[in-house]
Amino acid sequence: MNAWAYFFLPWVWRARFRPLVRRMHAATDLRSGGRWWSLLESQLKLHAFPRIGSRQLGSFQPSHIREFVTQLEETGMSGSYARFIFSNVRAVLSAAVEDGCLRRNPCNSRTVTPPAMGTRRVVPWEPERVFAVRAAMVERFRPMVDVGAGCGLRQGEILGLSVDNIDFDSGIVHVVQQLKLSLSKAVFAPPKGGKLRDVPLPDPVAEALQEHIKRFPPVEIKLPWMRANGQPVTRRLIFTGPNGGHIWRTSLNEDHWKPALAKAGVIPKAKSREHAAAREHGMHALRHFYASVLLDAGESIKALAEYLGHSDPGLTLKVYAHLMPSSRERARKALGQALRPQEPGH
Repeated sequence: MNAWAYFFLPWVWRARFRPLVRRMHAATDLRSGGRWWSLLESQLKLHAFPRIGSRQLGSFQPSHIREFVTQLEETGMSGSYARFIFSNVRAVLSAAVEDGCLRRNPCNSRTVTPPAMGTRRVVPWEPERVFAVRAAMVERFRPMVDVGAGCGLRQGEILGLSVDNIDFDSGIVHVVQQLKLSLSKAVFAPPKGGKLRDVPLPDPVAEALQEHIKRFPPVEIKLPWMRANGQPVTRRLIFTGPNGGHIWRTSLNEDHWKPALAKAGVIPKAKSREHAAAREHGMHALRHFYASVLLDAGESIKALAEYLGHSDPGLTLKVYAHLMPSSRERARKALGQALRPQEPGH
């Protein structure tokens, strides 16, 4: 679209960022890129819409993007996640340029620098913190901590855990699904990356789950599969809400997880109804604890990657290599012994 079109069609530059994303999503074929747009919109709804969602496309300047980047960095989120958000905003604006809704993408300006990656390392919780947070959770949701810390499941996998996926006799949890959102609607879907896996079920976790099942029997929940308009499937979920429905992740985080963190002294107590941001202390912290315990026990990176559902052990190594200090000491002792001259008669 040329410059004259912008003059004669003011609605083009008056279009706003948030409605643009939703129109693009609605126009996307679900069989092709629709799933990607669904994930993108859910993420932008949390981190971009509150900051730039109401801005008119024609008013976007590099300075606005620079301010947006600064706001992302000030939230305390990881650099890699901030860059992911930035790249998605850039992708939306690039699509707007291709569709003639924007002359140029301000994210591509030479004066705009993506969020800094940072050097933050994973700092796993100590066992005492895990126990404290567990104790602070309400009884109905307390075993979630056991499953996260003892089996390494992601939050969505915990919420989608079915009693039929647990083999108490063999001590195995079959991780085959998660509970997630598609177009703001709850759906069942395969685990992240579509990677199914089996993980060991420690005795304390098995006992906690068996006691929980007696106290709160599993409930049959019917939801679409993978997409909001997908084929309905029924699963007997272990964790459900007080009214017998599935658990909404946002409600769990705001009404139960963050209050438990505050009660355990992990984050400050809420001054109003809302608690402080706690991205590094989300339920993912239980996976970090799980990984640190296995590595400290001498488990291999390859096995840990399989248990965590990572498709590439290299990713597991990148995230958790610094939690393996004992391997350096073992190597030093082994080489020292091998290279020490043997005394006669030995």
